[in-house]
Amino acid sequence: MPSPSQLRQVTGSVMSGLVVAFMLLDGGMKLVPLDIVVETSTDLGYPPSAELARGLGIVALVSTGLYAFPRTAMLGAILLTAYMGGAVATHLRVGNPFFTHMLFGVYLAVLAWGGLYLRDARIRSLLPLRSPQAET
Repeated sequence: MPSPSQLRQVTGSVMSGLVVAFMLLDGGMKLVPLDIVVETSTDLGYPPSAELARGLGIVALVSTGLYAFPRTAMLGAILLTAYMGGAVATHLRVGNPFFTHMLFGVYLAVLAWGGLYLRDARIRSLLPLRSPQAET
């Protein structure tokens, strides 16, 4: 039976892996850029621009790369959170559905930070979920 620390590490790695997989897909689609990406950007109120899509793809992939490596994971999580904040603001501005579109960036950011929290003791020490006195 795995120890609680091993289970925490595996769960955090799976959560982080889901974020990385999604962001690689998202960033890759924007980097190409696929026609659907440019069309969707237009629907969101942005000009139909392959350059804009590529720029967003580069930001997404660089942030994801930083998140994927333990030494730079915290910086990557901060950058991904900012990226997701822009997505939330965009969906809010055009009036997209709340739980499915607008909050998707929040869901992804929570998954990213949750995965990092579970796999990195430094994050757990910065953001304890309970006071040290309660651990006795």
